[in-house]
Amino acid sequence: ATFVGNTTAIQDIFKRIGEQFSAMFRRKAFMHWYTGEGMDEMEFTEAESNMNDLVAEYQQYQECTADEDYEAAEYENEAVAEEEY
Repeated sequence: ATFVGNTTAIQDIFKRIGEQFSAMFRRKAFMHWYTGEGMDEMEFTEAESNMNDLVAEYQQYQECTADEDYEAAEYENEAVAEEEY
């Protein structure tokens, strides 16, 4: 069975991968394997930037969802209070 989902919880994994990548990239670990095959260091910098943008976007949606959930619950509480009167 296969499950496909989209959740903001994935950002923690992306953050961890990004931190590990940054640590290795700073040390230039294994870089010679990739540059020897024709890749440029700028491609790694660009990939790191893309990953950071992705994490920031997930954080934005997580914060937005939390605010909307709070507002929806607040609205429901007001509606229930009005019905009681």
